[in-house]
Amino acid sequence: MNNLNDTTGWNIRPGPREDGENNKWNYALLVPMLCLAAFRWIWTRESQRQIREAEAGCNGELKAASSQLDAKYREAVTECCQEAARMELELERERQRVKGYRQALHSQGQQVLEERKQLQQEREALEEEKREIDRRGPAGVLLRDALEGQRDWQLQAATVLREFEAGLVERQSALCNAFLPRRRRLVMERNLLLRAAEEPLARELNMDRDLMDIFINDRHCADLLNTDRRQNGSLMWVYLRVWQLQVTLQTHKRAHKSLQGVEPDPNHTM
Repeated sequence: MNNLNDTTGWNIRPGPREDGENNKWNYALLVPMLCLAAFRWIWTRESQRQIREAEAGCNGELKAASSQLDAKYREAVTECCQEAARMELELERERQRVKGYRQALHSQGQQVLEERKQLQQEREALEEEKREIDRRGPAGVLLRDALEGQRDWQLQAATVLREFEAGLVERQSALCNAFLPRRRRLVMERNLLLRAAEEPLARELNMDRDLMDIFINDRHCADLLNTDRRQNGSLMWVYLRVWQLQVTLQTHKRAHKSLQGVEPDPNHTM
């Protein structure tokens, strides 16, 4: 056994070497190697434990992230479905609204055509009455003089109608121009309504109501290559014709009123 008191011999009794001297280092590296092996075993075991813990943590985080993403995906799909259903409902409402507008426009167009036809018939009746009065002699001369007396009013009314026609052409051109802001068209419409409220002739013909009908329902535009602004609009031209017929009718009515109580002069010649 080793002699603990013999420190100079390192308590090692190796066998003699070939050269006759003892090798003290034959077993000197055994203890460090054992320590190194033990350390390596402990380090490997600890590393494996840390790896398992890291894998478990990563798997847990991955599962949590996957669950969150799945929940967000389901929520997004639900929101998309709800939004699609809402948009479909809005689209159906807009379709019904457009259908209602078309029906209203058609009925109003028919009404305007009926009014135009009625005014045309009244005008033809007045023309026939005028011819009948001309055939009667002096009474026809009085009617002609009365109509001549209303000529200034008729010219003034025609000027007012031309101004409204120019404003409506400008407004319809702004409506059909996709590059002009909507605010500019609204300003034009407001100015036309203000003019209709201030102009006596417009008030007499109830043009403000007709203008509102035009602004709401007249969306007709010519093709994109069109350069003639008068090709735009549909309902506005019908109303302009109706206003012209109403002016003619009012001219004859004013002439008849001026003749009330006036007896024809048999000595008055043409």
